[in-house]
Amino acid sequence: MKLDIQTLDAKTSGSIELDDTIFGIAEIRGDILQRMVKYQLAKRRAGTSKTKSRGEVARSHSKLYKQKGTGRARHGSANAPIFRGGGHAHNLHPRDHEHGLPKKVRALALKHALSAKAGAGEIVVLDAVTLKEPKTGALKKQLAKLGLENALIISGAEVDENFALAARNIPNIDVLPSAGLNVYDILRRKRLALTTEAVEAIKARFAAAASAKGAAA
Repeated sequence: MKLDIQTLDAKTSGSIELDDTIFGIAEIRGDILQRMVKYQLAKRRAGTSKTKSRGEVARSHSKLYKQKGTGRARHGSANAPIFRGGGHAHNLHPRDHEHGLPKKVRALALKHALSAKAGAGEIVVLDAVTLKEPKTGALKKQLAKLGLENALIISGAEVDENFALAARNIPNIDVLPSAGLNVYDILRRKRLALTTEAVEAIKARFAAAASAKGAAA
């Protein structure tokens, strides 16, 4: 797949060939993407939810009143779940929501996410994402010319500081280094903008994984 390389001024500065094994998968597996998104969101969960059991609430554990003769229902201590201020019957405990997903499935999910964007014509390749000054208004106009009102922008190994400062106040624009490329952020934004350095980093990432797999075999 061949795409034009754009500048931030919406001018063409050449072309680049995208690897079809990464960006050219025809049949997109939605089930793999769904598994990967669930995996990522589960890892992000803090798992710190906690409610008190009836043994943890600060209420009297003594019997409220005598068992019979009052005309009222029979009750034990005031910390029972039936009372306001009582403990929870099935209280929540802190837990780890993370679950496993094979590395090859994670790699395949990333390929499918990239291929889905490429197949829909929603990938833009930029020569670089650097600014002389961190001007949000100016950057917003440049991105609008490129059709990047709702986009994930992947830079090189590091994000240019001025660009990051200018982009952080623009709604629906996310900026990540090439190492931060992930399925969830790709899918949650309408378009994907990759720098030429990011494209090379993606290619190297999958090449390294393939060589490691070959060495293990």
